[in-house]
Amino acid sequence: MKYMYLIPARAGSKGIPGKNIKPLGGVPLIWHTIRQALDAGADAADIIVSTDGEEIAAISRQGGASVPFIRPAELATDTSSSRSVILHALDEMKRRGRDYDAVVLLQPTSPLRTGTDIRNAVETYEKAVANATSSSEMPGMAVSVCEARTNPYYSAFETDADGFLHISKGDGKYTRRQDAPKVWEFNGAVYVINPRALRKEEISRLPNILPVAMPADRSLDLDTPADWARAEENFHK
Repeated sequence: MKYMYLIPARAGSKGIPGKNIKPLGGVPLIWHTIRQALDAGADAADIIVSTDGEEIAAISRQGGASVPFIRPAELATDTSSSRSVILHALDEMKRRGRDYDAVVLLQPTSPLRTGTDIRNAVETYEKAVANATSSSEMPGMAVSVCEARTNPYYSAFETDADGFLHISKGDGKYTRRQDAPKVWEFNGAVYVINPRALRKEEISRLPNILPVAMPADRSLDLDTPADWARAEENFHK
């Protein structure tokens, strides 16, 4: 199968200004993701950075990625969806003669993932494709997850009509967290996406989503200066 390793990196960032090219661990943030994709076995020509910023484009090329187009301004706003960015990249690359069976979406804000994490997600997706016996069994996505910090069977509560708390899910009889069913949350690190499914549905509504577990300590998603400080600590251990 042929994969596009897509790295979305728009120029505007409010939580951490200029974060995509801000130095982390001595190199621009986006270089970590480019290196991880290369470590996962991606060809540099298939590591596509989608950006609206010329400086990001130049630094991405220096880091070993390809930037064959500049993302239009209407797809680089605070409200632009990941789906629209992915479909735009697929269409742009098809126009340039490169068609892909799947997209590996790698957000620069997950610098602690590894090439192995990416390979695990790709292999999970490929195995599901190989095992599918009908179109309804085809995976929509394989996505990296970590165990959720709050479990609706054990430690998440809702209020009832009278304002009293009750457990969100189940009968509330679990007295030990380890006995409750495991609950997962997307950690934002790796998405392996079926383009055909994506043209029909938003990412969160794709059919047959497969989990690829990652440890919580590498599931950091950079959004605030405090997140950045945690990441810096990791690179200086």
